[in-house]
Amino acid sequence: MKPSAKEDEYIARMEYERLKQIAEEEHKKLQEQEREELKELHFMRCPKCGMELIEIKYHEILIDKCSECEGVWLDNGEIDVIAKMEKGGLDKLFSVFK
Repeated sequence: MKPSAKEDEYIARMEYERLKQIAEEEHKKLQEQEREELKELHFMRCPKCGMELIEIKYHEILIDKCSECEGVWLDNGEIDVIAKMEKGGLDKLFSVFK
């Protein structure tokens, strides 16, 4: 007995959904792999010139300073901690970044 048109359509739809799900999972894996590779390439690298960042202790915070262009880079929330420690002039300076 041959399947009806509706049964053929249902089977085709289910197969399409299965293949679509497999493709999406593979795409997610590739994206995650690419993200990890990019993270590895850029970890502790200066966003301006690409050279190595060196951690420097400033009070109790480790800030990142470029070994080449001497740019200083702060992680999320560090500017707030520094502003609280350095009341006065730095508060005004740091308010520009908020």
